[in-house]
Amino acid sequence: QLQASGGGLAQAGDSLRLSCVLSGRTFSTYDMGWFRQAPGKEREFVARHSRHGVNTWYADSVKGRFTISRDNAKSTVYLQMNSLKPEDTAIYYCAADGPPYAILSSYRDRRHYDYWGTGTQVTVSS
Repeated sequence: QLQASGGGLAQAGDSLRLSCVLSGRTFSTYDMGWFRQAPGKEREFVARHSRHGVNTWYADSVKGRFTISRDNAKSTVYLQMNSLKPEDTAIYYCAADGPPYAILSSYRDRRHYDYWGTGTQVTVSS
């Protein structure tokens, strides 16, 4: 099970850090991702972190502002969000991709993730 936390209210330009803990499974065997869903919109890819090393991928809309990281010892993935904008307002979901792993061209496709966490609301005011 995945449990996300850290959302809340922020003003434009502020920072927030989201956390997501995986329990009951071996965290180090999963690539981890963050997605978000704004009202009336499809759930979209935000970032992904490989299970090994430091390979990361980002949506263009967050590149340079958001950073995904993980701590395998704590079974936790993080999303550091800086320079927040009102358009970042959404429910944020963490997700785990286990074997067989998605190929690079499918990293942004939510159908290739096996487990989903509870969402955490992020609201950014202007």
